[in-house]
Amino acid sequence: MQYIQPLWPAYPEIFMLAMACVILLADLFVSDEHRGITYILTQLALAGCAVVTWMAATYLNTGEPVHTFSGMYVGDMMSDVLKLITYFGVMTILVYSRDYISARGMFRGEFFALVLFATLGMMVMISANHLLTLYLGLELLSLSLYAMVALQRDSGTATEAAMKYFVLGALASGMLLYGMSMIYGATGSLEITRIASVIADDGAKNLVLVFGLVFLVAGIGFKLGAVPFHMWLPDVYHGAPTAVTLFIGSVPKLAAFAFVIRLLVQGLGAEEVQGHWQQMLAVMAVLSLIVGNITAIAQTNLKRMLAYSTISHMGFLLIGILAGGLNGYASGMFYVVVYVLMSLGTFGMMLLLSRNGFEAENLDDFKGLNQRSPWYAFLMLLLMFSMAGVPPTVGFYAKFAVLQAIVEAGHLWLAVIAVVFSLIGAFYYLRIVKLMYFDEPVDTSPIIVRADARLLISLNGIAVLAFGIFPQSLMTLCASSILASL
Repeated sequence: MQYIQPLWPAYPEIFMLAMACVILLADLFVSDEHRGITYILTQLALAGCAVVTWMAATYLNTGEPVHTFSGMYVGDMMSDVLKLITYFGVMTILVYSRDYISARGMFRGEFFALVLFATLGMMVMISANHLLTLYLGLELLSLSLYAMVALQRDSGTATEAAMKYFVLGALASGMLLYGMSMIYGATGSLEITRIASVIADDGAKNLVLVFGLVFLVAGIGFKLGAVPFHMWLPDVYHGAPTAVTLFIGSVPKLAAFAFVIRLLVQGLGAEEVQGHWQQMLAVMAVLSLIVGNITAIAQTNLKRMLAYSTISHMGFLLIGILAGGLNGYASGMFYVVVYVLMSLGTFGMMLLLSRNGFEAENLDDFKGLNQRSPWYAFLMLLLMFSMAGVPPTVGFYAKFAVLQAIVEAGHLWLAVIAVVFSLIGAFYYLRIVKLMYFDEPVDTSPIIVRADARLLISLNGIAVLAFGIFPQSLMTLCASSILASL
């Protein structure tokens, strides 16, 4: 482990914070007619962050994790890759959302500032090497999301969703904090690498440690939306504006994955405690697969259906973490990256089909889409096939990689359950394909989409197919990232 005094690993975060403050100030002097300037500045801030992250990674190319802030912050290949994907995801979200938020009075500086602060929270979570740093990043992300859900102040459903999210989120944060305090009591340290060494030296108080683990896993389950901590997910997805639902349902999963790797794998991965959290993850994974896939079948609202779909996908992610080893963690990272790609496309399609006064969020809104736009119907077909795990889309390879890892780990029963409920879950994805191609359209109005959003949604859909046919480059990148960080 290499400690350095310069702040190179944290330069992207410093740059992001500075740009968020600049955009907040600049927006005060921009009129509503020229609000596009704030949008462009936000996109430039994200692009600049990508450049700074790339430069920092090149400068710190030591082949091993580099720590700063007295070990509280870490820069490694996993953090660099996840941050770069996060920037790309947020930039894509802003392109998809531009017309939607403009039509609903949300195209304001507050929205863009909250997006940047939420992104900053994700960046801190991804690079945290200390329990307090992890918690600060998580709270910065969570508080920004609460405000984003409630940003459409005229909407009663959005306000109700924000209140539910805030109350349950506060409860989960309290559980996490209590669990972290118990981990500190058992090991005498808040630094993740130090916690790992204390446990390895058998210097931890095991009973307190196990109780702390229970609270930590409960908090993690809430942030992932895994059963039985999923209560907030359908209501928040449904009640929030679709642009905010797109944000909540995609890139924060990357930060949550890093959270799990840092906390459970790097900090609490010793054999003495690994068995305890693996048992809890196994229960959560099975329940998520069962509840998510079966409940989604009964939904007529697409946002609620995708909320339960997310729960089932988090079950697959937990299976990858549960498999352990390089193969399991790499397949878990591959799965979460693929899930973000699929979510961006699916929610993006809902945004592009929505217009002023109309939300394309019900299943009936996709009836006859092939007659209105064969190309958009084909892209949605690719996304639904990928979500269902139908070859040759990338969703099939992601599920296959996770199942292969869990079978190699000796949990054949878990793989069987995952396959059975994936087959059940395929029904509600294929139902949308049936509606698009075999039903008469309810809405025959022309689909008007900006050129940049049209190009990006096309690339998004094609990427789902291309990574499915040639998955090896992305899988190798995930495996190299995990290997470099462990």
